[in-house]
Amino acid sequence: MADQILDAKGLQCPLPVLRARKALKTVPAGSTLTVEATDPSAPKDFAAFCDATGNRLASSTEEGGIYRFVIERCA
Repeated sequence: MADQILDAKGLQCPLPVLRARKALKTVPAGSTLTVEATDPSAPKDFAAFCDATGNRLASSTEEGGIYRFVIERCA
């Protein structure tokens, strides 16, 4: 289970990633942030975000139109 959860449902690109970036600042290294989003471009956006920031995308799932991303803060 995630250490923190961010509800970004209903937000469009780039807001889910921007909110995740801000939320990750409060997550200690080695802990996780789960982001829930409904934007169809979110899977691509979060993969690119994690690659660019050095954080690890631990999982990416979709169920009922809700995308869930578990991001482990590495840096």
